[in-house]
Amino acid sequence: MSPAPRPPLVVVGDAFLDVDLTGERRATGHGGAAPVLDSPSARHRPGGAALAAWLAARDGHPVTLVCALAQDPAGDRVAALLRDAVTLVRLPLDGGTPVKTRVQFGGQTALRVDHGEGRPDPAEGQDRAAAAIAAAGAVLVSDYGRGVAELPGVRAALARAAATVPLVWDPHPRGPVPVPGAALVTPNASEAGAHDPARAAARAAELARAWRAESVAVTLGAQGAVWAAADGRTEHLAAPVSLPEADACGAGDRFCAVAAGALRTGADVVDAVAESVQAASRFVRNGAAGGTAASGPIAGALPLGLGESAGELAERVRRSGGKVVAAGGCFDVLHAGHVSLLRRARSLGDCLIVCINSDATVRARKGPDRPINSAEDRIRVLSALDCVDAVAVFDEPTPSRLIARLRPDVWVKGGDYEAAALPELDVVESLGGEVVILPRLPGHSTTRVVAARDRTPP
Repeated sequence: MSPAPRPPLVVVGDAFLDVDLTGERRATGHGGAAPVLDSPSARHRPGGAALAAWLAARDGHPVTLVCALAQDPAGDRVAALLRDAVTLVRLPLDGGTPVKTRVQFGGQTALRVDHGEGRPDPAEGQDRAAAAIAAAGAVLVSDYGRGVAELPGVRAALARAAATVPLVWDPHPRGPVPVPGAALVTPNASEAGAHDPARAAARAAELARAWRAESVAVTLGAQGAVWAAADGRTEHLAAPVSLPEADACGAGDRFCAVAAGALRTGADVVDAVAESVQAASRFVRNGAAGGTAASGPIAGALPLGLGESAGELAERVRRSGGKVVAAGGCFDVLHAGHVSLLRRARSLGDCLIVCINSDATVRARKGPDRPINSAEDRIRVLSALDCVDAVAVFDEPTPSRLIARLRPDVWVKGGDYEAAALPELDVVESLGGEVVILPRLPGHSTTRVVAARDRTPP
């Protein structure tokens, strides 16, 4: 039988609306020497805990977000941005939903304007929050010091959760200390009072003991992160040496979302921190390159300036004159044959997008015992391969609709297919692309792996 779905990742914390106001810079205006922003355009994106939840959902995790939003245009906008991406437990907020507006010239933030100082209303909603936390497979507390993590009913539920599931706590100087038993607490260098790896290692161990946490990771920007357990064990997880100087807004949320997601799926905490360092580094690097993210597989989320979906990656590569390669399949049990296929496919162009069947379509094709690995797990494994630039999921019997959106120059299938027999051939050719059939690596197939597993006595 197919594996039972894991309980969701529950993100608890303070949400707000981020607005990027961008345009062309003119040196002066009639009113004096201040620079002028010509023809500005605004992009809205979820901020704070809402961003962490959105990013975790974009990674393929089922996510429930517990946050407080006012019944105002900003609160409604945040809810709309999250629609169909996460399950929202919306607590009442006294006052306005916080809004952070960044005025940007040439990709750099010149000014930030904040308004909205609402605080959660303690009289309503804590029972709903506690019920959501009790149903979690892992919890991320994304605290921005605005009160959600201080609500008594929420804090009691978090303490109970820390005793049963992995809990990651991203602290804030104005917020409460983490509940005891957190699997991982993630202060940044300023919050920990340590800006170099050696000092951060000692400080992380001190904080783990003080907070009664299982471990602490101090994030150090371009220097990566230093992890320490309460017993004094430490690891320095370095960032890529090519990490640029760039606006790192949101990188901390990316770090914590990946860590919590990895722990939800059973990763060791050090491996989760290492994965988070790499993900946060890619996040900053994409921002420095001017990449823009879109909703990817998440319907309803508007474009965010946070990396790239499969569709936007394809568009960027095309604009630069490159060749887009896409490959399709279930990729249920990743093995050496798959890796060989994907590496060869990547060599055919300038990016590789892997299009995978949803769980429902795998089940329809392969039977009720498949897939062995859920779509979210397959996304995580494929995304970890250096040869894979993006992963997209299709929920139809064939990938034709997804191909029509991505418009690859090359469509790759592996195995013994005849190109003329592929149902997606017509759409590929109508877009001016070509179909390439790459032979399997001899002796490697998912069927063989599954059969070998079934023959192995328990």
